[in-house]
Amino acid sequence: MKPQGIGFLCFMEKSIHPITKVIDQKFSPYQFFIIFFCFCVALFDGFDTQAVAFTGPAIIDAFQLEAKALAPVLTAGIIGMTVGAMCLGMLADRLGRRMTLMICMFIFATATFFTAYVTHLDQIFILRVIAGLGMGGATPVLLALASEYSPQRYKGLVTTGVLLALPAGAMLGGILAAKIMPIWGWQSIYIIGGVVPLFLLLILFFILPESLEYLKQRPTAKNIAKIEKILAKITGQNFKLTKEEIAPEQTTAVKAAQLSALFQNGLAKTTIGVWGTYFFNWIAWFMLLSWLPTILKQAGLNPADAPYASVTVNAAFIIFAIPLAYFLPKLNTLKILYFMLGCGIAIALALGFTIQTQQWGLIFAFIALAGFGIGGQQLALNYLVVASFPTEVRATATGWAIGMGRFGAILGSAIGGTVLANFGINGYFYMLAIPLFIALICVFYIRKSYRQVEAENILSH
Repeated sequence: MKPQGIGFLCFMEKSIHPITKVIDQKFSPYQFFIIFFCFCVALFDGFDTQAVAFTGPAIIDAFQLEAKALAPVLTAGIIGMTVGAMCLGMLADRLGRRMTLMICMFIFATATFFTAYVTHLDQIFILRVIAGLGMGGATPVLLALASEYSPQRYKGLVTTGVLLALPAGAMLGGILAAKIMPIWGWQSIYIIGGVVPLFLLLILFFILPESLEYLKQRPTAKNIAKIEKILAKITGQNFKLTKEEIAPEQTTAVKAAQLSALFQNGLAKTTIGVWGTYFFNWIAWFMLLSWLPTILKQAGLNPADAPYASVTVNAAFIIFAIPLAYFLPKLNTLKILYFMLGCGIAIALALGFTIQTQQWGLIFAFIALAGFGIGGQQLALNYLVVASFPTEVRATATGWAIGMGRFGAILGSAIGGTVLANFGINGYFYMLAIPLFIALICVFYIRKSYRQVEAENILSH
């Protein structure tokens, strides 16, 4: 007798794709296992992403540089990540999620490992660009794979969890840097950041499955067999499928929106406001993330303790992000952004006022609050762009908004050294308040017809 598998479910509920039906039935141990490994990869992605930030002071000393000479290296990784997200991310639709993730992991792990053996700052720049390609390409693939194996009711939670692995990895790197750099040198961070992901890659090569969404789009006999095997591991049942049963859903073709559509039908002010908010908030956030350990060292903090600044701001970001993810769908995001940016401005000014007092407890408290007032907007902005644009242009609007944010990140990392050299330690934080203030003005520029309910419905799914 044929088991009550895909065919039975398809007969009972034609409106839901049979593979989707199986995924949504329950959260099986096998699905949790896949998402756990996505989290682990994201953890080391975050570790390697901010490695330069907490090793920066030691690199400056090792190569006898001025602080501003580190700016190109800090920028290199973000440039690579931007290109990687745009180019390597697209490979996932051609080579599959699994293979693309393997390629990205190999790229950022090997480039990070070889950074430990450089003899010149230019070599670090090149390797950070290469590592950034892998890190930028891995993030969208991880999110897609984790989301595709999550039941519908848990997708938002899973996506948030995988995203939070990035700052958690940076926090882990900061702790390790503080503990082992005084013993083994700054190179040890890059050896760990290379060897462990390569070991994880070896494990994933044998156990990580391909995306079911990718396989069902190509229903060859080989792919059907893979789908049957994966579904059996999820449900504990044996499946015998046909090509017709797993054929992808029929979709209505929608003409891709052009960039000009973002400036038509009353959207021009909203587009400018959203772009400006992303751009200037990311300038401030990456000015803080990239240069914080270096600034604190110059302010008199023990160099061995400087990496704890990265730990503090990333840990605080995670702590604030969890309740934010819960409350954001229930609140007006424009009002939340007003409040957060106002807090960010106050925190930047407070840091500028207290940084040379060497009251490290108070200073680190302000750094922790910066995880909310300067970094917390990263979550709120996702709701802002979804709720501010109609469905027809939302994908285009999201892509361009994130692109503007990445350009801001590049600029924020690049100008940090120049700002520090020209305005000093106090002036650095006073200047940090400027992009936050401009971002606040941009939020006021967004049209008032904000659709919070629609944002809640979309992002909850």
